[in-house]
Amino acid sequence: MPMSSDEGKAWVRERIAALAASSPVSVLDIGPGVGTYAKLLSGLPIERITGIEIYEPYVHTYRLRQYYDEIVVADARNASFPAVDVVILGDVAEHMTEDEALALWSKSRSAAKRAVYLSIPVVHYPQGEIEGNPHEVHIVDDWDHDRVLKTFEGIGESWTGNEVGVYECLTA
Repeated sequence: MPMSSDEGKAWVRERIAALAASSPVSVLDIGPGVGTYAKLLSGLPIERITGIEIYEPYVHTYRLRQYYDEIVVADARNASFPAVDVVILGDVAEHMTEDEALALWSKSRSAAKRAVYLSIPVVHYPQGEIEGNPHEVHIVDDWDHDRVLKTFEGIGESWTGNEVGVYECLTA
């Protein structure tokens, strides 16, 4: 869905705020949807925030250009990533195969100078097309906390709620 559960969002904000305390950070938000993370990080010392959105109608419907310094309409699996301090994979990995999610994770870790954050449902969470967007379908709908930890290399800290887990991989 273009918006996700509030679970874990405050934790991600706190982690990024701690990173930004020493110097402003640049952020790449993969799959911004309604602009959740740009809004969430508002007020923090963010040097630049870029979003990569696969579904062009969301850019207009949710006025993403108002919240991001740059919006790239592209499939993140195929797009080039700029070097940034932080990459956020906010509820996108479940919309692709496990192999695609792992490749995106690896690409994100290579692009991030300081950290990657992954937010993902950790309960059975099927979802179909929403607002005419075929990319909203959950391809893998049975992630759980243990599977995430075993699958995504480099995770250090994490937080889990009733539906969503958020995970941090420090890259510096």
